[in-house]
Amino acid sequence: MTLITTPTTGGAWSPDGYAFAPSDVVPDALILKTATVAGEIDGDAPTLRVAFVDDVDTADYVAEGATITESDPTLDEVEIKTKKISRLVNLSSEQFRQPQTPQQIAQSVARDLVAKADASYLGDTDPVGLLNAPGVVDGGPIGVNLDALVDLVAELEANGANPTAIILDPLGWAEFRKLKTGDTYNSSLLGAGTSDAQALLLSLPILRSRFIPAHSGMVVDRNAIAAAAGTVRVAQSEHALFANDAVQIRATWRIGWKPVRADRLGRFTIGDASSV
Repeated sequence: MTLITTPTTGGAWSPDGYAFAPSDVVPDALILKTATVAGEIDGDAPTLRVAFVDDVDTADYVAEGATITESDPTLDEVEIKTKKISRLVNLSSEQFRQPQTPQQIAQSVARDLVAKADASYLGDTDPVGLLNAPGVVDGGPIGVNLDALVDLVAELEANGANPTAIILDPLGWAEFRKLKTGDTYNSSLLGAGTSDAQALLLSLPILRSRFIPAHSGMVVDRNAIAAAAGTVRVAQSEHALFANDAVQIRATWRIGWKPVRADRLGRFTIGDASSV
């Protein structure tokens, strides 16, 4: 009996699949920069259950030799479901064999995965994106100075947050860069002279995303957001489009997220956002 096995057949009969760490392929994705990735889930039905302790202020002084009052911690969890982002590309065999094609296609697919992930992470309703999450603190509009933003960061810190970044749309960042040191000055509040402003606000790094509404932003604490992010999987097949003498490339990435403590996240607008 002759047994046909993958080692004895051509590569077209057992197409290779590749898996990459998301930090290597899609390092710019906001979910990797602003959330705590707690694990990986494979499938629409399974969930990732992330345990956390709900902090309570029960520590107190006690006299020497006195009985210490018991206090039980509050154990809680968040349940994270994931969704799969996918991209399918068809190329003729001739095009696929061009020297720069695989590299350019890989870069294009990576950008597309990041764009879809960022848009969902910020603005989706199922699962709820950060902008729509209930309990997020609304800091209101930022006017001609940074006072309202200072107040928002202070409120988040009072809630126990340790802010790690500010997410801004490009137009909102431009508005901040145009703030002046005074009414009669042309020097920027965030930088001086002709040198560009460093991408920091209140010592927090600025992450720019075109998927956050124009003239708006968020203050985030990555420890207040739990996430699931799998590996980026890439596969190619020469027989899916055999009759066309073509190659099919597929990329998938499964992600999910949920705020653990939404009152440690804040949103705000810059200037007259309603006029945009």
